[in-house]
Amino acid sequence: PGYDAEASLSPDGKKMLFTSMRNGDLDLYVMDLKTGETKQITNALGYDGGAWCSPDGKKIVWRASRPKTEAEVKEYKELLAQGLVAPTNMEIFVANADGSAIKQVSNFGQANWAPTFMPDSKRIIFASNHEYKRGFPFNLYTINGDGTGITKISRDKGFDAFPMFSPDGKKIAFSSNRNNGGTRDTNVFVADWQE
Repeated sequence: PGYDAEASLSPDGKKMLFTSMRNGDLDLYVMDLKTGETKQITNALGYDGGAWCSPDGKKIVWRASRPKTEAEVKEYKELLAQGLVAPTNMEIFVANADGSAIKQVSNFGQANWAPTFMPDSKRIIFASNHEYKRGFPFNLYTINGDGTGITKISRDKGFDAFPMFSPDGKKIAFSSNRNNGGTRDTNVFVADWQE
């Protein structure tokens, strides 16, 4: 019972990453799909979710909140008791595929989320509003796995998020509310990717 969601598969299709509330907090778990054996791989207080494996299967990337002050912890726990989170302050984290060597990649403040590895399994692409005090727009950025080399990729004045690469790395798909005629519609876009 509870929240088991935000699942993704390892490149070989043998493991599943997912977020669960089974321990009372929103943490990441990895499950062996053949045996059903499940291992918790995060345990810090805060939301951990939206995890993806690198194309080479060696690393994982996800978004996380880490409430620190007494007020932040209180707010997080009160929202969690209602089955909610406030996705306004999240950072990007990476680890080895087994959950070891967890490292925070971004430290920009605001909402840094929807991360996924790029085809080289080293760099990460993600959505963020960190450049904008009012919390909007969201643009796409790339960053090295060690937190260096941030590069702004999109410059729309709305919402660009959920980037994903084609298996051959030649196309990128993402969601955006650009060209929506002033409505709230969000659509999927595909673009050629060139380095």
